[in-house]
Amino acid sequence: MERTLSMIKPDGVERSLAGEIIRRFESAGLRIVAMKMMRMTKEIACSFYTEHQGKPFYENLTDFMSSGPIVAMVLQGENAVLRNRALMGATDFREAAPGTIRHDFARDVTKNIVHGSDSTESAAREISFLFSELEIHCD
Repeated sequence: MERTLSMIKPDGVERSLAGEIIRRFESAGLRIVAMKMMRMTKEIACSFYTEHQGKPFYENLTDFMSSGPIVAMVLQGENAVLRNRALMGATDFREAAPGTIRHDFARDVTKNIVHGSDSTESAAREISFLFSELEIHCD
């Protein structure tokens, strides 16, 4: 079974969308095997998004991700990375397909409600960044 990391960003938490987003993941057959609410410090956000350092959006992204609480989850299922990304929709919500999380709820390219790992390699790195093995529950 494949695992991926998904986060409900500060705008999704602030707008009380966590329950609806979680429902969509579970309805699509992705199993939540770890979940926690936390607030990233600016330092943690910078480390988490280190691959984007030097890009024009990096400062805005790390400022935003440290602006309020997030809900981090480890999702498990067949092709979890691709399925999660399909549920989220395109990063630019204006290009996201109808029925996706970003199409339905996002209002800004940075404040686009959710984050999801873009590959199994990224998923492994991101999961281990936010969760210990003791926090991940599976059968």
